[in-house]
Amino acid sequence: MKADKLLRYVSLFEKDERLSVWHLALLFAILTLAYKQKQYRKIQVSRSKIMELSHVNTLPTYHKYFKELQDFGYIHYTPSYHPGYRSEIILLKKR
Repeated sequence: MKADKLLRYVSLFEKDERLSVWHLALLFAILTLAYKQKQYRKIQVSRSKIMELSHVNTLPTYHKYFKELQDFGYIHYTPSYHPGYRSEIILLKKR
């Protein structure tokens, strides 16, 4: 992911009053993974890595705010139930 695309996506967050510090922590963890993978839309993720990068330490907190990010239209999550394959997040353009 290029820095300019990353900054454009981040600029959407400042306008959304629904987002809390937990949403932002998860989003920044996802964007960190996108940047490291040099991806703009599809990012390979694992729950443990997102939790580690975001400093979210409890599963209920992670699941609540991760689900809300999906409901708010920031991400689309496709889980992988195979231990050898990572799940995928697609960054959605906010409407």
